[in-house]
Amino acid sequence: MKSSNLLVGALALTASLVPFAAHAHSINADDHAPIGVMGDHAHKKGEIMLSARYMHMGMAGNQIGTDDVTPETITTTVPNRFAGMPMQPPTLRVVPEAMRAEMVMIGAMYAPVDAFTLAIGATYVTKETDALTFQGGMGTAELGRFQSSVEGFGDMKAMAIIPLLPLPDKTADRRDELYLKAGFNVPTGSRTKTDEVLTPMGTTMTMRMAYGMQLGTGTWDFEPALTYKARRGKIGYGVQGSASLKLGDNTQGYSFGDIYESTAWVSYRPAQWVSLSARAKARTMGSIDGMDPAIMGPTQGANPDLYGGERVDLLAGVNFVGTHGALAGHRLGIELGKPVYQDLNGPQLASDWSLMIGWQKAW
Repeated sequence: MKSSNLLVGALALTASLVPFAAHAHSINADDHAPIGVMGDHAHKKGEIMLSARYMHMGMAGNQIGTDDVTPETITTTVPNRFAGMPMQPPTLRVVPEAMRAEMVMIGAMYAPVDAFTLAIGATYVTKETDALTFQGGMGTAELGRFQSSVEGFGDMKAMAIIPLLPLPDKTADRRDELYLKAGFNVPTGSRTKTDEVLTPMGTTMTMRMAYGMQLGTGTWDFEPALTYKARRGKIGYGVQGSASLKLGDNTQGYSFGDIYESTAWVSYRPAQWVSLSARAKARTMGSIDGMDPAIMGPTQGANPDLYGGERVDLLAGVNFVGTHGALAGHRLGIELGKPVYQDLNGPQLASDWSLMIGWQKAW
């Protein structure tokens, strides 16, 4: 996966926004929350906004709870859920060592009335996993490493954002905003992706990928959120609570765990065209309920119990906005995140870092 062209384009757009900072219009870089916060604003009647986001997430190393564990520990001590079935060893023999996911998200917002704004989003997903296979049914002799990958369209999002306070005067340096989001996950992503896997017996087999390597959840999910944000001169701040609640199982017979998130941020605007932000995010996710009978093997990703957990991330961001000329109203946001605490239903790959770059433009 190559993200260099996207990064170069983002930097070029950043540089192009700077010359338009000399003229003040009713646009500020901190009118929107950090780019990783969704559902943070609404629009006035007749307004349209288009957006594009690129996100990279990296995972490396394994944890059980809060403790790091080596592949050798996993393969000699963690039971294989499918032990006793034909060709299934007693412990795990295929251990993931790293994973990368990239997402390109395209969205549109439209306000038919001041009372609510409608939004829809689609995602294209690419995932890669590096795994280590141990030889035979026991011991720590390494057989070899291999890489699995999948790509395609993921689930879609549809939502309504309702302002609970009057929409703000964009020229005001003191303002408060409160929004309720009622959203749904639309199960358009595949849950049956396959790729080749190196087995402990030294053969290569085409198998259905683990739950975390699939492109969609397969379930309709209710995704509410409540967001408060404020500005006091050059200082902005906000909080959001959100959830993703699964509404039944998918056609493969399982559902991912419910997700609950909370986030808070503060921002500083040194100039009209740029603001800097710091954000903390806490997330808890349940394990998978049910099971896909086609996902099987001596690897942790095939066990529905080894998903979910708790995580706290710290993120640093910057927002740019063009304030005059051809780029007036074009926004560019960048946010970089790093986990500071993880308690995982493991063994499970631990999150390493994340990057989001996004463009927005309203008419």
